[in-house]
Amino acid sequence: MIAVEIGLAVLRTIALLGLPSTPSLLDAPELRLAATARTVTAPAEGTYWHTRTLLRSTQPRQFGRGSNRYWVEERRIAETWTSPDGKAWSGLRTLGARPQSAADEKAWRRDGSPSRLSRTAGRGTVSLATKADKGRVIPSKRPNAFFLAGQQMSYAELQELPADPSGLKDWLAKAVQVGRAPDDAVGGYVTAALRTLLHTLPAPKEVRAAAYQALLTMPNVRAQGTVKDALGRAGAKLSIAPDQVRQKITANIEVIVDTDEMVLLAESLTTELNGKPFRNYTSTMLQVGWTDTDPSVPALP
Repeated sequence: MIAVEIGLAVLRTIALLGLPSTPSLLDAPELRLAATARTVTAPAEGTYWHTRTLLRSTQPRQFGRGSNRYWVEERRIAETWTSPDGKAWSGLRTLGARPQSAADEKAWRRDGSPSRLSRTAGRGTVSLATKADKGRVIPSKRPNAFFLAGQQMSYAELQELPADPSGLKDWLAKAVQVGRAPDDAVGGYVTAALRTLLHTLPAPKEVRAAAYQALLTMPNVRAQGTVKDALGRAGAKLSIAPDQVRQKITANIEVIVDTDEMVLLAESLTTELNGKPFRNYTSTMLQVGWTDTDPSVPALP
């Protein structure tokens, strides 16, 4: 599900940077860490836990010819549906590439307003369409379960996660250690899992609130005040520096959290290579919550 949510390109960048995504427990399901039972439960409020996300990424090099050079932004709509029994579906629709700014659009028009953008990249060619495709929706091939910090969990187990920040952090740290995460990467895995609880999984609101409060205590997380996302929604902005990065590459993650509903509004990854902008990724969460609408090809925004 993560690959659909943020795109394969983002995963490749995360791997390049050495940022944590998930430990190896998925390959060793005999290793399990049970959640501690609580008296507070949250029954399903719909048929599916649903996310709808607008993904945007910038190309690391300009397109065009001669003096008509322009930066390009790729856009996709990604959706996920997960039923309480763990069955999941993923939808993806490419919206087409477009010039990033008004100045870039002028350069694109001077370049002949091409409907397909191409440039040389190493020994190959990068080719991007400017029109939306038909999209697709497919069932997940993963086991019917929810995944958190390398743990394969049931819906009931998600409801039993600790609802206090300290307890939740401790549980997640144990979970990633059970999943054989390196000792020096545990903090990064815990931070990633806390973000996951704010949108990907149908955890109770009190658990999501604990995840947000726990994020504020992580050593590489800095509160940046209240801001508005691309849709004008107000939320708390957090800046997250990775635990480790490769030489010559720097990165920063920023998230915006709706602290009323305790769900993620937006997330961005900014990278630099040798001190120069490389690739930037932005995810705007258009919908996070329960729905009774069946999985279908993502509609155009």
